[in-house]
Amino acid sequence: MNAEEVVRYLREHPGFLGEHADLLAVLTVPHPRHGKAISLTERQLHDLRGKIRQLEQQLAELLQFGEQNDVISEKVHRLAIALLEADAYDSARRALVDSMRNDFSVPHVALRIWGGALEQDGEEFSRVSESVRQFAADMTRPRCGALGNTEVLGWFGEMTPHIRSTASMSLRRGGEAVGLLVLGSEEAERFYGEMGTLYLERIAAMASAALLG
Repeated sequence: MNAEEVVRYLREHPGFLGEHADLLAVLTVPHPRHGKAISLTERQLHDLRGKIRQLEQQLAELLQFGEQNDVISEKVHRLAIALLEADAYDSARRALVDSMRNDFSVPHVALRIWGGALEQDGEEFSRVSESVRQFAADMTRPRCGALGNTEVLGWFGEMTPHIRSTASMSLRRGGEAVGLLVLGSEEAERFYGEMGTLYLERIAAMASAALLG
């Protein structure tokens, strides 16, 4: 029998080695690291240990992600309570900005509301271009990463040149985009295109309800 025939036979008879357990003690294969001949049983144990290490690493990562999500969920919960306790637009806005800066450690927050959604005075009710309104209207979920819209970047004032990444969230009332909430950071990797946006979506929904009534 040649090698191919042996391989084919073993594939067709997977219980062969179990029926001839004595062969396991004499069959040898090279060690995956240093090439030294070891028994088939030793090689199986080595491979099994490797798989166990991989599973342990994956479990550790899952636990870490779970802990991180718990921390974020608690922060979102505190924000929700603060917004519920706000009795007017100004107090809701302060609660939102304070939460972003103090709880979420986002140093820069920019906000604009348009279309007569509210009759208020303040910088956030400054006129915005049609392109910005369309940008918010087209947003199906928060957008993260470097922001190319110079008008929106300008909302950060003197910090504009230092903003390296942003998270933009459309504020909606009755399904219509009537505002834009933008978080800014000097860290390029703070907000990135592939990051999850579930919590940002929840923050946007809560901010819309609290600010727009």
